Amino acid sequence: MDNKIKMQAKNVDFFYGKNQALTNVSLDVYANQVTAMIGPSGCGKSTFIRLFNRMNELVSHTTLNGEIYLDGLEINSPLVDAVDIRRRVGMVFQKPNPFPKSIFENISYGLKVNGIKDRAFIEQKVEDSLKKAVIWGEVKDRLNESALKLSGGQQQRLCIARCLAVETEVILFDEPCASLDPISTAKIEELILELKKDYSIVIVTHNMQQAARVSDYTGFFLLGELVEFGKTQDIFTAPKDKKTEAYITGRFG
Repeated sequence: MDNKIKMQAKNVDFFYGKNQALTNVSLDVYANQVTAMIGPSGCGKSTFIRLFNRMNELVSHTTLNGEIYLDGLEINSPLVDAVDIRRRVGMVFQKPNPFPKSIFENISYGLKVNGIKDRAFIEQKVEDSLKKAVIWGEVKDRLNESALKLSGGQQQRLCIARCLAVETEVILFDEPCASLDPISTAKIEELILELKKDYSIVIVTHNMQQAARVSDYTGFFLLGELVEFGKTQDIFTAPKDKKTEAYITGRFG
């Protein structure tokens, strides 16, 4: 059975000023699958995934050519609301970035911004989101404490819960474990595997072992180009491109 395409990039070129960061990238993100982006630093991985929720347009003097689709909707159309795209396509960054507010307010913030005022609904949504992010048991008695008191791993799971509260459909992870210890990293990886039952996930990682552990599909980027894309098992065991093979076997990068 073919997997349903959730997001799609078609012939994407992207420029910071006159500097071309991405060249002719086309790639499908499948529903309820984990898609990993690997490649050396500065190869365009993070730039690419930020196109999926229009984050790059917040940077001045950038140019995008090509198309990005979400459920067949061209997300850069003038008729499409960027705020709605960022609700549907959530992002978790390399360094946990909780708001300097209480744990409860971190999760409820997005709901209130979207005009939801029903206190009982908000409280239930906060609980459900924290449970899905596997952190409810650790914070349920401290919801009014500052989120900044949490450990790094807890903060990252809180940020994931914040995405889930606003009913996101796709979660973008940009090096989500880069600043975490091995135990916290394992928890995030377990959580990613659990979340793919309900969400489509894209993860940028420098850690090839992590890509092999958690992803179903992998794309290898080099110098702003997508060198190879396919099922993770195929990419890691039988890459078609010699550059992919060289990177995976540690001969460069």
